Amino acid sequence: MAGILAWFWNERFWLPHNVTWADLKSTEEATFPQAEDLYLAFPLAFCIFMIRLLFERFIAKPCALGLKVQANGPQKAQPNAILEKVFTAITKHPDEKRLEGLSKQLDWDVRSIQRWFRQRRNQEKPSTLTKFCESMWRFTFYLYIFTYGVRFLKKTPWLWNTRQCWNGYPNQPLMPDVHYYYIIELSFYWSLMFSQFIDIKRKDFGIMFTHHVVTVILITFSYITNLTRVGTLTLCLHDAADIVLEAAKMANYCKCQKLSDLLFLTFAIVFIVSRLGIYPLWILNTTLFELYEALGNFPAWWVLNMLLAVLQVLHCFWSYLIIKAAYKAISKGKVAKDDRSDIESSSDEEETGPRSKTPHSTITTNGTGGANGTNGYLTGGTCSEEH
Repeated sequence: MAGILAWFWNERFWLPHNVTWADLKSTEEATFPQAEDLYLAFPLAFCIFMIRLLFERFIAKPCALGLKVQANGPQKAQPNAILEKVFTAITKHPDEKRLEGLSKQLDWDVRSIQRWFRQRRNQEKPSTLTKFCESMWRFTFYLYIFTYGVRFLKKTPWLWNTRQCWNGYPNQPLMPDVHYYYIIELSFYWSLMFSQFIDIKRKDFGIMFTHHVVTVILITFSYITNLTRVGTLTLCLHDAADIVLEAAKMANYCKCQKLSDLLFLTFAIVFIVSRLGIYPLWILNTTLFELYEALGNFPAWWVLNMLLAVLQVLHCFWSYLIIKAAYKAISKGKVAKDDRSDIESSSDEEETGPRSKTPHSTITTNGTGGANGTNGYLTGGTCSEEH
């Protein structure tokens, strides 16, 4: 095992030339980042998750109810053993041939069976209240951690001159603010990594999971190699847009449509400017060119920039979705339904009973739900971003 660890932590891979792990050992005069510090992130991730549960139960939920957020989940499908067996054991999206077979077997028309499956799928979706509580928790955390980051970064020289990220490396002692900021951010992303499997399921689950994995690797890698200065800039930059996104979601769930529209527009501007403008011109510029000029070429330089490039690809993808939603909003005069929405809308959901194929029972009831209902998510949520 010692041999494997020595091979993995090869200095010539992770560190610039003429720099060794001995240079990053803490002394009585200065403290440097140590790999053991990151073990603290695991119990803290559990603590953050427990704080979230308490926050959603005792703070977010009362706020939601006070704002008249809908507490009931989607309308439940009426019990039917045959359809339930097909739903659980065969398919949740029956094709036309299966619908015709079920129609003959139950003496229901195809439209009623389609409605039952739609309601049954929606039955597994979270209520608006649940989504509001999740968004309020993320809004609160992002607001806190972004404010904390800005508060200490405005006093640092590398915020105003990114070349200061590399000057004096590796003799850059670890500041207490940077240590706290790193450990809290890493703990939060570890909590997201695990809670994502029980949180509200979204269509971009795989992309968000990839984002979380890349973020955790970047935080860990930059901390151990003492590249924390550029790491703090990257983290703070990514938190900015997430605050506005979660605020827009909450306004949407409260049915404050004008406020939601305004916040969505603000989010779109902040996201695109920060992720497609500031990020490549500020972060990628310093890691690709200024780092190379200051410390030269070494293998981990390629790893760092490849991971940062993966984030940029995700930024481009999410920006496309945001622009697409904004275009729909402008053309239709209202906020478009999010492409990642996990709630299916239908104009038929208010009708609960089946319609028999026999003539004496063909009266229908038209609902008023639309595809632009308030259950959808605004496009581009990271992270989110969550980033």
